[in-house]
Amino acid sequence: MIATPLGSILSFIFNFTHNYAISIIILTILIKVILFPLSISQIRSTKKMNEVQPKIKELQAKYKNDKEQLNIKTMELYKENKINPLSGCLPLIIQLPILFGLFAVLRDPAQYVFDGSLELAAATMSQGFLWVKDLSMPDLISNVWPTGPSFLIALPGILPILSSISTYIQMATMSTTQNSTTKTMAYTMPIMILWFGKSFASGLMIYWTVSNLFQMGQQYLINKVYKA
Repeated sequence: MIATPLGSILSFIFNFTHNYAISIIILTILIKVILFPLSISQIRSTKKMNEVQPKIKELQAKYKNDKEQLNIKTMELYKENKINPLSGCLPLIIQLPILFGLFAVLRDPAQYVFDGSLELAAATMSQGFLWVKDLSMPDLISNVWPTGPSFLIALPGILPILSSISTYIQMATMSTTQNSTTKTMAYTMPIMILWFGKSFASGLMIYWTVSNLFQMGQQYLINKVYKA
C-alpha cells in the first residue's frame, strides 16, 4: 500500500522540520520533482495538440454530419503526427494513487507518521498552520470567521477555495481539445475539490494547493524555455 511509504517519508521529513504543514509542502515538492519527466511529456503533448487544432477544426467542419467518420479521421491525424490524446491526462492519473495514499496518511497520521502515538499526533495537528487551527480537520470558513452565521462558517474555507481555483486554472491552461469531456472536467473537477474540502483534512488541501501552484509555475518556466 502506497500510504505506508508515504507516511514513512513524511515522518522522516517531520523529524527535521518539526512542522507538520512544512513537511507536507516539502513532500509535495518532492513528489512533483519525481513526476517532472511526466510533466515534460504532458507539455510536449499539449504543444502537438495545439499544432493540429486547425486541421481538427477542418475535419469537424467536413464531417459534422458523420460522427463515426470524424472519429476515424481524427485518430488517423493523431497517428500521423504521433500524438496520444490521452497522454495529457497521464500525470493526473498517476497522481491519483498518490492522492489516495496521502488521504489515508493525513486521515490517520498517528498510524502512518507518528508510529501509533495518538498523543503526539494530536499535539502536532493542534499546532495548526497559518489560519488553520487543526490540520487533521477540514478548513472551513469558521477558521477565519468563527462568529459568523452557522450556515456560512460550515462552508469550505480558504484552502479548498485555493485548491479549486488553482485546479481550474491548471486544467484550463492545459486543455487543448475542445470536446465536451474536456470542458466538463475543467468545470466539474474544481467543484468536486471545493465540495470535498468540507470533509478532507486541511493537510490534504495543503498538498493539493501546493501541487497545483508548483505545476503551474513549472509549466510557465518550461513554456518560456520552449519559446526561447
